[in-house]
Amino acid sequence: MKKNKKPMEHFNIAEFNRGQGSKIIRHTSEDDSVAFIQKNGKPLAILISNERYERLLAGGIDINDF
Repeated sequence: MKKNKKPMEHFNIAEFNRGQGSKIIRHTSEDDSVAFIQKNGKPLAILISNERYERLLAGGIDINDF
């Protein structure tokens, strides 16, 4: 059985500039999710929960190597 993947959320950098950064980070952390941060509709950065990052490391994937 294949696990249903939840689509990655998208947030505009303007939301961070309006003081919503803490809320977005908390939401991503609590949901153990990943989100695109965009500027002018283009991906700027990826926000990933620490739990997900730790699972990647445990699985032998270190994103710092890329």
